[in-house]
Amino acid sequence: MRTRDPEAKKQLLFEAALAEFAEFGRAGARIDRMARRAGISPGLVYSFYEGKAELFDAVFDRIVDLIVASVPIDADRLPEYAGHLHDAGASHPEVMRFLKWYDLERGDSSQRTAVAASMSEKVAAITEAQRRGTVTTARPAAHILALVLTLANMWHLPAEDVASLVPEPERRALVASAVAELVTP
Repeated sequence: MRTRDPEAKKQLLFEAALAEFAEFGRAGARIDRMARRAGISPGLVYSFYEGKAELFDAVFDRIVDLIVASVPIDADRLPEYAGHLHDAGASHPEVMRFLKWYDLERGDSSQRTAVAASMSEKVAAITEAQRRGTVTTARPAAHILALVLTLANMWHLPAEDVASLVPEPERRALVASAVAELVTP
């Protein structure tokens, strides 16, 4: 897709960078391969971003924004929320691989503004659901969120020996039922 539209080229670069970083991580990724995947010149990459590290962070920020927008939290329905997160991870394994690389190469992402804001909003939503009595108060809202996120993504993170314990078709239901047991008052 050839275009002079800078936003369209930026979108193509985002898709190429996500694929490249998911495959090779930041250290192994190459700007020339990203540019080739996007169908743009390597020089154009540098007109959008100072370098590979800035692009890596930009891809992370965009993924966070997309996840928050596409899977909004419903604190009164945390089992369904966890199921939707599970589905999103299963549908986009390249995003899950990218996030693994990001965690390995950038460490604590909680310092990132988008992540911190998203987590604060989710904790506040769960706190409000606890106040209404739709979520247990046996654990602090932040602990519940941490467990829900971990359960929702657990099948996208483990080694094959763990993944082999539960067949693929049963994983989503297991996530939802475990979250239901965790959060039901």
